[in-house]
Amino acid sequence: MEEAQLAENIENVQRKIARAADQAGRAPEDITLIAVSKTMPLELVQQAYRLGLKDFGENKVQDALPKIAASQPEDLNWHMIGHLQSNKASKVVGSFACIHSLDSLHLANVLNRHAQEHGKQQAVLLQINVSGEESKEGMTLEEAPELARQILTLPYLEIQGLMTIAPRVENPEEVRPVFRRLRLLRDRLRDQLPQASWQHLSMGMTDDYLVAITEGATMVRIGRAIFGERTYK
Repeated sequence: MEEAQLAENIENVQRKIARAADQAGRAPEDITLIAVSKTMPLELVQQAYRLGLKDFGENKVQDALPKIAASQPEDLNWHMIGHLQSNKASKVVGSFACIHSLDSLHLANVLNRHAQEHGKQQAVLLQINVSGEESKEGMTLEEAPELARQILTLPYLEIQGLMTIAPRVENPEEVRPVFRRLRLLRDRLRDQLPQASWQHLSMGMTDDYLVAITEGATMVRIGRAIFGERTYK
């Protein structure tokens, strides 16, 4: 992709985020744009960084680590947004600013142990399977409060909020209830478990991020609208 096209794509997305935030009575700067760089070459990530993007999302550990090792500006933040297997937990702690896909107590315990070995707290989001689709990972709405309570006892993990992946639909308005239920769960957890900040709602991708923003998203994960169509691995 030519840098001029990439710049135009980024500007278009940022403009739409600002408009959606304004319509919802929110500040655009309260919404973090995470550029989903999975399957994209390092050179494209570096171009996007030069154009002002600071947050990038990867969903496979083995693809992300070489990029992270090769590109480490202090203000560049990497986000693990894909399903994380516990046997790869040691590789993500300390490499990612935030892990969006914490979906079980077992994984939490493994991450906590590796974070302790690194001597640092690891920021995490709890992944919630709001839609109940069998093809999606995540805690159910019903089990999330108790699992959150147990994970909060782990001293080396810092729960910062929730994440969900909405079903793919033709009309983005169809997934508004999914985003709303995640926000309502976050609000309930904030009241019940105030020891965590619960500041973030990571929800919304290229097809539905504008709806997600109106429902309270603080992080949107945008790939196609920035980098164009990708060849999935």
